[in-house]
Amino acid sequence: MRTNIPWWIRIPVLFFLILGLMEYFIDSGDKPAFIEYPITQFFMLMVLLILIAIELILNSVENVMFQSMTKEAQTRYLESKSKAWEWEWGKNFWKKITGNKPIEKEGEIILDHNYDGIRELDNNLPPWWVWMFYATIIFGVIYLVRFHIFKDYDQDLEYEQEVAAAQLEIEAYKKTAKGLVDASTVELLTDAADISAGKTVFENNCVACHMADGGGGIGPNLADDHWILGGGIKEVFTTISEGGRDGKGMISWKQTLKPVEMAQVASYILQEITGTTPANPKAPEGELWVDPNVPKQEIPEQVTDSTIVVTDSTTVAIN
Repeated sequence: MRTNIPWWIRIPVLFFLILGLMEYFIDSGDKPAFIEYPITQFFMLMVLLILIAIELILNSVENVMFQSMTKEAQTRYLESKSKAWEWEWGKNFWKKITGNKPIEKEGEIILDHNYDGIRELDNNLPPWWVWMFYATIIFGVIYLVRFHIFKDYDQDLEYEQEVAAAQLEIEAYKKTAKGLVDASTVELLTDAADISAGKTVFENNCVACHMADGGGGIGPNLADDHWILGGGIKEVFTTISEGGRDGKGMISWKQTLKPVEMAQVASYILQEITGTTPANPKAPEGELWVDPNVPKQEIPEQVTDSTIVVTDSTTVAIN
C-alpha cells in the first residue's frame, strides 16, 4: 500500500480544509466561527482525533498485509515504497521551457576556446525567454497601431476616466454608508430605526432649548414652517453640524454627534415635529420655508364672463 503523500502532510491539510469549510458555511459575523461558537472547537478537536485514528488504522492494516506477504513480495514492496516519487509532467515541462542539455551531453555543445581551463558552452537561448521576446514584439506592434496610428485614448484621458469612475463609486458608497454622510450627500431618512435613534438624540441634546415637543424655548420653534437658516434636510443638517447664526445661534454639534446621528435627528425633526401643534409654541422666526426641489403648482386662471347685460331703461308712462 504505497502513498505518495506522507501522513504528516495529509493530516494538517485535511484538518485545515475542514476548518475552512466550517468557517465558510457558518455565519459568525466579524469573528471566526471557532471563537463565536465555542462548540466548534470541540468539533474540530474530534475531527483531528478522527484523522489521527484513520492514519493509525491504515498503518496497522498496512503492517498486517506486509506480514502476510512472502519474502520476495516484501522485498519488492519495500523497493517500491523507497522509490522517490517524481512529477513526470512537471519535470518534462521544465525541461521543455528551459532547453537545458543533460550534463552527460554537454560535450556536444562545448566550444573550442578556453581561458585558464574555463570553457564555454554554446547553449541556445531558453525557450521561455524566446517566447517572451516574441510576445513583446507582438505587443509593441499592437500598441503602435492602436495608439499611434488609430489614435486611441491617451494617458490623460485614461486618468480622467478612471478618476470620474472612482468619484461615482465614492458617491454611491456614501449614499449607503451613513457614517460618511455630509451636508452634500445627506438624504431624509425614513427607516423606523433611524427615526427612533434621532428621537433619542433629540431628547438627550435638544429639549433644553427646543422643548420636548419642539415648540421652542431658548431656541426657535421647530414645529412651524418658518426657518431661520432653511428647513430642508441639507439645511437642517448643516445647522446642526456647523451651528446657527454667529454670536446668538445654536452651537456646532459636529464635535459631539456623529454624522449619522446628525442625519437621524434632522430627519426626526422634519418628520415627527415639523407640522405638529406644540403645547406652548413660540412665535415663528425666520422666513416661511418652501422647498426649492418641489415643483411649483400652477394655479389655473379663472375666465370671467365678459358678456354685458343691457338693462332696458325705457321709462313707461302710466296714464
